[in-house]
Amino acid sequence: MRTRQAVVMGLAGAVLWGGAAQAEEGPRVVASVKPVHSLVAGVMAGVGTPQLLIDGAQSPHTFSMRPSDAQALADADIVFWMGPEIETPLVRPLANLAAQTATLSDADGLLRLTFREDGPFDAHDHGHAEAADDHGHDEVAAKVDADHDDHGHDDHGHDEVADADHDDHGHDEVADADHDDHGHDDHGHDEVADADHDDHGHEHGEIDQHLWLDPVNAAIMVDAIADRLAAADPAHAAIYGSNAAAVKARLTALTDEVADELKELDDRPFVVFHDAYQYFENRFGVSAVGSITVVPDTPPSAGRVAEIRDRMRDLGAVCVFAEPQFNPRTVAVVAEGTTAQTGVLDPLGADLAAGPDQYFELLRTMAATMGRCLAETS
Repeated sequence: MRTRQAVVMGLAGAVLWGGAAQAEEGPRVVASVKPVHSLVAGVMAGVGTPQLLIDGAQSPHTFSMRPSDAQALADADIVFWMGPEIETPLVRPLANLAAQTATLSDADGLLRLTFREDGPFDAHDHGHAEAADDHGHDEVAAKVDADHDDHGHDDHGHDEVADADHDDHGHDEVADADHDDHGHDDHGHDEVADADHDDHGHEHGEIDQHLWLDPVNAAIMVDAIADRLAAADPAHAAIYGSNAAAVKARLTALTDEVADELKELDDRPFVVFHDAYQYFENRFGVSAVGSITVVPDTPPSAGRVAEIRDRMRDLGAVCVFAEPQFNPRTVAVVAEGTTAQTGVLDPLGADLAAGPDQYFELLRTMAATMGRCLAETS
């Protein structure tokens, strides 16, 4: 009898504990792309796990929502995304969820760079930087402007993180190359803007939204994430704050690690598939000198290939980088007839496992790939 009573009491206790545990659960959170999801997951550790919306090789620009995705958004207490310029298909679904939406590209203090015009650009010629505001990063923006004059680069912002000839060969091959419509990360203009940009690329002064590829920016976003979570869930505010501090400490260590890996390679020019990496370049002093395409979903013309190939020869570009969701033949044709090595960069880390470590593996993988390719011809 006592045994049966103990079992009943235990079951009752389990029910009560389950109810209490349910009451203590954190908010239901959705994060748009893997790097954002990773930062949010780090801040939420011990409280809950955010749901990743855009997984694998899907493009944030061409993402097609399933009914389950729409339901996840509708059920969410908070949706973290970069913003409409990157994740365009989310604009309409989120229009009626304004109260739940946290746009990380709006975070105060981010270093913001404009797109470099037309694809060819000078080494260290990063887009104009908007002055950062109240997180103590205005000196970073000023330093970017100074880089334009003396080709130096900044000191990686560690304290800030802690605080917070025309060869026609192969041109037809490029024009005829099969293009994967599921390529990712193509700057996310809305439908009207896409039509306007097909022939002209980005408008002058438009902000490059690949903000997460600078770990100092990532640290600012971590603070914004923690603040939003704490406001929605005051009971766990201390945990969010503690987790944010731990993630930022990891970002400081990551910045040192990547800077050390790339420190001897700042004079090795390279070409990228599209201009997605200038935040990473600016932070670590590496030297992209052009991009193959301005609009990644549109294969480059024969003239464009000739222009970039000539630029590679003239400037001694030692590497040209593809992206995994786009046809690699394009890069192979561009590199043909030059001495450049080839590699693959992915600004979203689509092949990396989602979770709190994904952002750190993304930057490590990018640094290792870049370092290996650039060092091969050192």
